[in-house]
Amino acid sequence: MKYTAETMHIRSQDTGQTGIFASVTTEQAGWQFLNMAARRMNRGERWQTSTDGYEYGHVILGGRCSLRSSAGNFLDIGRRHDVFSGKPYAVYLPRGTRFEVEALSDRFEMASCWVEADQDHPAQLVTPEMCAVELRGGGNASRQINSIFPPGFDCHRLVVVEVYTPGGNWSSYPPHKHDVHRVDDQGNLLEADLEEIYFYKIDKPGGYAYQRVYTDDRHIDAVMMAENHDMVLVPEGYHPVVSAHGYTTYYLNFLAGSAQSLANADDPAHTWVKAAWTGLDPRLPIVG
Repeated sequence: MKYTAETMHIRSQDTGQTGIFASVTTEQAGWQFLNMAARRMNRGERWQTSTDGYEYGHVILGGRCSLRSSAGNFLDIGRRHDVFSGKPYAVYLPRGTRFEVEALSDRFEMASCWVEADQDHPAQLVTPEMCAVELRGGGNASRQINSIFPPGFDCHRLVVVEVYTPGGNWSSYPPHKHDVHRVDDQGNLLEADLEEIYFYKIDKPGGYAYQRVYTDDRHIDAVMMAENHDMVLVPEGYHPVVSAHGYTTYYLNFLAGSAQSLANADDPAHTWVKAAWTGLDPRLPIVG
């Protein structure tokens, strides 16, 4: 598959109604692991299916639900109104699990990712208190990262984080990549080969972010304007983001690949900027 701005930018399907408003499959993305769908439901609506040969990660974007499954029940979960008003609840489900989601509030939203798995891990509830917060970067490259399924989480492949970037700030910066599996002489992982989805929300209507995806040899080199509920696919290469002035950008990252890790490598042309950072943006944290 040839990766261009047109093939890596998956535009929102949102009409304001219930149902799936953003989605991508491995076939559409042209890669091996990641599938994703964001779904909206009103109070009393139910959705049920089976994980089959996949492990699932469900992240509640806003509202409340009960999730009942053959691997355990998670009742009345989710508290934040939207992603800009609190930290998340999330549920991990292993392969071979039947489940049903029942919305307990109107305009309930949840993003689900599923990847093929050949290991069994326990079903798990992640609460806001379990989501570690990191304030990363400096100056106008400051941002907030909430870990949901961090490296070391008890699953097979999934890594999940959400990131808040204040208006005018850069994120995923300096540009970094994770597209080669590399270890040192002692066997320590230096870089993992990961697919990645960026799923965007913007705090006010009309807002947007720009994301560039590029490789060292520039066989991929594209800039995309991401709006509310758009997705950007990162099959390989560096992938910095900048948030439009006046708007807070949120993105949910799903990753999977050669290791359950976030090991990455900076673009050596831009690593020097880290030494120029003198302090964090005082607007952080966005949510606590």
